[in-house]
Amino acid sequence: MVTQEVDDIIASPIVKESIITNSDCKILLDQRKYMNKFDSIQAMLGLTDKEKSQILSINLANHPSRLYKEVWIGLGGTQSAVYATEVSEEEYLCYTTEETEKLEVFSLAEKLGGNIELAIRELAESKRNETTKKLKR
Repeated sequence: MVTQEVDDIIASPIVKESIITNSDCKILLDQRKYMNKFDSIQAMLGLTDKEKSQILSINLANHPSRLYKEVWIGLGGTQSAVYATEVSEEEYLCYTTEETEKLEVFSLAEKLGGNIELAIRELAESKRNETTKKLKR
């Protein structure tokens, strides 16, 4: 099951029980918006205190110049860790939900005759060049 809302799981006792019983692999993204009710989530998912700490540490200390988000993966209650998932500039620009970045892509695409693919390629190259210049300073 994939969901963005914990309440999707909690609301149905049948869904909740089948997920807990049949899911050896658990993958969680940033859960800070549930911090106040994470104890109940921890109990529901059968997480240890160590796993809870790992999950609540997600994206707290990300490097500002890198385009990555963190994800927690737990395997059968025996192994768990937080991993960084990093994509290329092009992939990032394709899927970003940041309004200013989307506007930048669409504005450039409009100047390029509506070619979004070219706009993404050019914008990504421009951002890489900016990063290179900053590193050389």
